[in-house]
Amino acid sequence: MASSAASMALSLSTRSSRKIPSVGYGCWKVDKAAAADLVERAIRDGYRHIDGACDYGNEKEVGEGIRRAIDAGVCSREELFVTTKLWNTYHAKEHVEMACRRSLSDMGLDYVDLYLIHFPIAQKFVPFEKRYPPEWSYDPDVSPKMELAKVPVHETWRAMESLVDKGMAIDIGVSNFNIQAIRDIHSYARIPPSVLQVELHPYLQQDVLVRYCQSEDMHVTAYSPMGHGKSYWNDSIATIREKEIIDIAAKHGVTPGQVVLRWNVQRGCSVIPQSSNKERIKQNLDLFGFALDDDDIAKIKTLNRNLRFNNAGEFCEKAFGVFCPIYE
Repeated sequence: MASSAASMALSLSTRSSRKIPSVGYGCWKVDKAAAADLVERAIRDGYRHIDGACDYGNEKEVGEGIRRAIDAGVCSREELFVTTKLWNTYHAKEHVEMACRRSLSDMGLDYVDLYLIHFPIAQKFVPFEKRYPPEWSYDPDVSPKMELAKVPVHETWRAMESLVDKGMAIDIGVSNFNIQAIRDIHSYARIPPSVLQVELHPYLQQDVLVRYCQSEDMHVTAYSPMGHGKSYWNDSIATIREKEIIDIAAKHGVTPGQVVLRWNVQRGCSVIPQSSNKERIKQNLDLFGFALDDDDIAKIKTLNRNLRFNNAGEFCEKAFGVFCPIYE
């Protein structure tokens, strides 16, 4: 069985030369009532990377968990790497800073280590007093339809850079962007994006995207790293149920989940698995007492299906009446 080990740090080639822990605790779909306890527990278990977002609707509770852990002397603020994200309705230059300040206020923090553009999708502004977090629909009481806004990414990125200038974010980056969108930012960025956060698992390996980012000194963080359809639309699909993964786990005396997470870490990506199960939370951090060999990697390679669970081109049209693809 893998030995108990603290999260290994991966060096980031960023403006700030910060390091991002390779295993983080993901706060998407973490119930508000349990979020503070789970975040505090994760930090006590050794997590130093906490990944959240305005859209998750639990930033106050996540911040409470962080505060408890710091007040208890488990770690200092400087030892934590906290990520949050700019929601789609705040892409205009006049809204980026106010959105970041709201997240900081809710979490009780002076700065975040990383602030990401959550999606390359700009939507019509929704004031805080009308609804927060605003989610996808402009006015769900009237219609579920999304309302898009004509805000270019370069406008949003300029405002993101100002957050670094003001000390509100140490690093900035993007989420759910493809290669061409990243190339575009690189063509004008004064502060290049430090991180791409994107869906990555054995069903969706995205080798070209990962290689491109690493060639540009961008770190890649994998969300939904277990490749489990439960959080999306199909509970019957999960990489941890694949025979190849189960066989590799038995070979190394670890769990299938540890194999899948180790695979992404071993290719140079950080991972942010989400769990409310205390034992799994510990297991997800315990990835460094074993290593996958070439035969293991080759077997996992065969599982690639280009299967994307989080596909805006599908769910936006089905749920909100707007065809809004990101990927071809």
